Amino acid sequence: MNILVTGANGFIAKNLIADLSHDEEHNIFKITRTTDREELEKACAQAEFVFHLAGVNRPENEEEFMKGNHDFTKELLSILKKYHNTSPILITSSIQAERNNPYGKSKKAAEEIVFEYGRELGSKTLVYRLPNVFGKWCKPNYNSVVATFCHNITQNLPIQVNDPQKKLSLVYIDDIIKEFKNSMNGLENRKSDYCEVDMVHQVKLGEIAELLQNFRETRNSRLVPDMSNSFVKKLYSTYLSYLPEDEFNYDLKMNIDERGSFTEFLKTPDKGQVSVNVSKPGITKGNHWHHTKNEKFLVVSGKGVIRFRKLTETKILEYHVSGEKLEVIDIPVGYTHNIENQGDGDMVTIMWANELFDPKNPDTFYEEV
Repeated sequence: MNILVTGANGFIAKNLIADLSHDEEHNIFKITRTTDREELEKACAQAEFVFHLAGVNRPENEEEFMKGNHDFTKELLSILKKYHNTSPILITSSIQAERNNPYGKSKKAAEEIVFEYGRELGSKTLVYRLPNVFGKWCKPNYNSVVATFCHNITQNLPIQVNDPQKKLSLVYIDDIIKEFKNSMNGLENRKSDYCEVDMVHQVKLGEIAELLQNFRETRNSRLVPDMSNSFVKKLYSTYLSYLPEDEFNYDLKMNIDERGSFTEFLKTPDKGQVSVNVSKPGITKGNHWHHTKNEKFLVVSGKGVIRFRKLTETKILEYHVSGEKLEVIDIPVGYTHNIENQGDGDMVTIMWANELFDPKNPDTFYEEV
């Protein structure tokens, strides 16, 4: 399909183009402010679907609102009409189109000429009045508080929260792209004259700031945010996309002794924690049991044996493990257990426990297997 995308260098368009580019059947005409007239006419003549995403929202003077939002829309429609192109046209408007300000008036004017164009030519028109949009590649210190907060916090810069109780309506970029792709297949979420993205998050400004500050602390606490919360999951993904490129890495505290090392990797509030255990050749670790704490061991490098003995019995069970054959070994409660490195090099084991380690209540009792 030949797809025309205006505002191709913009936040929403970059995400849309990146997604559509996975399909080799799509030919995308990327229209920007520097695109010459000949290329624009070629795109309008051949387009089978039009995404009109270009717009102006932070001009140097108010007159540019109408020029960038209404006048360019009018020019685009006139070229489509010139080539008798009645392909569907989707435009991004704003919830501010309902407001009596220069930006809102310009977006409203653009909407009206698109509706008029659709009635005149019989073209399908899809007008999306979007609220605040957040996600990767959004420009900070422009018109997105989420982008600005993410940028500042990852750069260790202060943020300003004027009204923590102010509630924002937010849509995530991936939800927008999913909706736009549905619209290409005639499955748009239409509400009367307008279309909208189903998933809108209502979040207080203070909550956003607090979440982002907590995300920064996860490198120290190793606590993973609550990924069962849809907004938190999307916000965390967005936050990580703003990390400075020389700070993708961070250190972990390794507890090292002559036997090897033990390092906590990830923690969760309700799903336990993951650690990495390194054992030197010939070393045996463990020889303890738990009442309620249970674990899973996965040897990913080296070879060894995991031994078990039920507290009430003398029989010893053995499970031979190796990084050559990945398998998970459950560590049931009530069994004393140990793990011995039987290889020539270090043995590396990924260990999951169903609860966070609590030094006041470790639920770990010494007992030789």
